[in-house]
Amino acid sequence: MRRFRSFRRCLPLGTLLLLPGCFGGSSDFGPPDIDASGAGAEAIEMYDTNGDSALSGDELEKVPSLKSAIQRIDADGDGRVTAAEIADRVEQWQEVGLGTMAVRMTVYLDGSPLADATITFEPEPFLGEDVQTAIGTTGPDGSAEMSIPKKKRSAPDAPPGVNFGLYKVRISKEDGGEQVPAKFNTATTLGQEVAFDAPVVKQGIVLKLSSR
Repeated sequence: MRRFRSFRRCLPLGTLLLLPGCFGGSSDFGPPDIDASGAGAEAIEMYDTNGDSALSGDELEKVPSLKSAIQRIDADGDGRVTAAEIADRVEQWQEVGLGTMAVRMTVYLDGSPLADATITFEPEPFLGEDVQTAIGTTGPDGSAEMSIPKKKRSAPDAPPGVNFGLYKVRISKEDGGEQVPAKFNTATTLGQEVAFDAPVVKQGIVLKLSSR
C-alpha cells in the first residue's frame, strides 16, 4: 500500500496549522487518537449492505465523506473502499503529526452567497470520539472559517482549525423557517475529507447548492 511519509515539510502559510518546524508551531497539539484498523472495520460494518466487505455504488451514496475522498482512499482503483484502505488512509493523516488544518468554505444557494448560515462538519462516527465537530457561520459573501469550538479543542491554548478526518457536512439557515433543503442538512448528501493532500480543502471549498 502506498504511504505518505514525507509531508513534514513547509507548506504555504495558512494551509496547515501546527506543522512542527515550519512556522514555529508546537507539536504538543497532535492528531486525534483514532484506531485506524477499528475505524475501517466499523465503517464496513455500518455501511456494507451487500456483504462483500467493501463499500461501492449505492453504499457510498450513504457515506458521502468517503465518496468525496475515493480517489485518495481507493488505492487499487477498483471503485470499492475496503476496511484496509480506510485504515491506511487514517494512518496517512496521523503520520503528518498535525492536530488541525485551516478550512474555509463558501456556500452559494441558487446562485447567491448564503449569508448567516451555520455550517457543521460532523465527523463520521466510525472515527471515534477524538475527532471533533467543527462549526462556522457564513458572512455576507457566503464564506466561513471552520473551527472546533474552544471548549472542545485538545487544550485551552490550541488554535482554531479542523481535525483531519471524514465529515458529514450540514448547512442550515433559520429565517422564519429552514431556508436550506433537507438534503443539505438533516438528510445531508454532502461530505468532505479534511486532509493535507485534498486540493479542494487547501484551495478553499466552494459549494453551489440549489433549492430545487
